[in-house]
Amino acid sequence: MIKWLYLGPVAVLVLGACSGPGPAASRNVFVVVMENQAPAAALQGPFMASLAAHHGVATDYHAITHPSVPNYLAMVSGQTWGVTDDSYHALPPDDLGHQLTSAGVPWRAYMEGLGPQGCLDSPLPYDPGHNPFAFFGGGCPPNVVPLTELQADLDQGAMRFYWITPDRCHDTHDCSVAQGDAWLQQTVPSILSSKAFTSGGVLFLTYDEDDGSAGNRVVMVVITNDGVHRTSAVDYNHYSLLATIEDLMGVGRLANAQDATPMTDLLGP
Repeated sequence: MIKWLYLGPVAVLVLGACSGPGPAASRNVFVVVMENQAPAAALQGPFMASLAAHHGVATDYHAITHPSVPNYLAMVSGQTWGVTDDSYHALPPDDLGHQLTSAGVPWRAYMEGLGPQGCLDSPLPYDPGHNPFAFFGGGCPPNVVPLTELQADLDQGAMRFYWITPDRCHDTHDCSVAQGDAWLQQTVPSILSSKAFTSGGVLFLTYDEDDGSAGNRVVMVVITNDGVHRTSAVDYNHYSLLATIEDLMGVGRLANAQDATPMTDLLGP
């Protein structure tokens, strides 16, 4: 269980550099993050294996570090902020969520199990450490909502950026790969058939870190609405993911995303 250590706000605000948007900045972006599996284990799930066989795959994609929390921070801010544990740290409002809000881009982060107790105190199997948007500015923005609100937003095509976090069982942190695979089989098709995806979407499906057996290499599946299977052997990581998202959203790149290689070869035309 995570021990929550509440620290005061950091005084220094690191501003993101200006980097132009990529060629497909009108796309809707979906991100699903699973937990703690090396590729060999993750691909034991038949649904995950099917996605990897039929859609884009980055075969040399890496997490940044261990444990979980600094990887989540890296995915949404381009740095780990010196965090080396799974505790809570109040950080400056310098993350993707604040970028999108400032740019007027509609977005939401959907957290399975998030309850009325809020983003820091909702009970397990919800995990605040898997909700990176809670760290920046010292609390959750109103864009962070329960996963139960996802389907209505998919039907309406209401957002441009959708971040989806399963609970600690469905993300395979506490439960089997088979249980996580069953959750993906229920969730991913509803995304791919939605107005939000079919009108110009790309889904990134990855893991926060490996299980310590694969040099922190993890699965990264990239699903585009043209349905084409693509493979990339480029050395990508979580900073590449953030760079790709920021380019697609038309906002500047933060911290280490500035120099990261975006995954344009997996996006298609």
